[in-house]
Amino acid sequence: MSTGTIIAIAVGAVVVVLLIAVIARAASRRRDARRREQARELRQQARSRSIQAESARASADEQAAEAKRAQAEAEERAAQARQGHAAAEQRAVEAEHLSKTARDRHAQARAIDPDASDSGQDEALAINERAGRHS
Repeated sequence: MSTGTIIAIAVGAVVVVLLIAVIARAASRRRDARRREQARELRQQARSRSIQAESARASADEQAAEAKRAQAEAEERAAQARQGHAAAEQRAVEAEHLSKTARDRHAQARAIDPDASDSGQDEALAINERAGRHS
């Protein structure tokens, strides 16, 4: 083989190696560009999901606060109802006490009044009649 042929083969081999290196480098750049694009899309999706998660969290917090307010209002209404019930019971006890006192006073008046009947039926009817008008 002649020296020119050997140089041509060597130059051809160097050109092929350089061509392979250029092609490999271009493929690497395209692969890097695709990866950058994928990473950008993933970051965008992550931001979108973060916004959605924050919105859902805020909505859940708002709903929990509303539930707490509703529960507090219900507890307040229940306390007022218990208080009203207790006051009504107290008034009923007081009314019964006043009625008993009134009956006792009528009985005492009957006992000392020489003109009153002993049965007290007339007075009882009068008391019932007055109670019926006030109800």
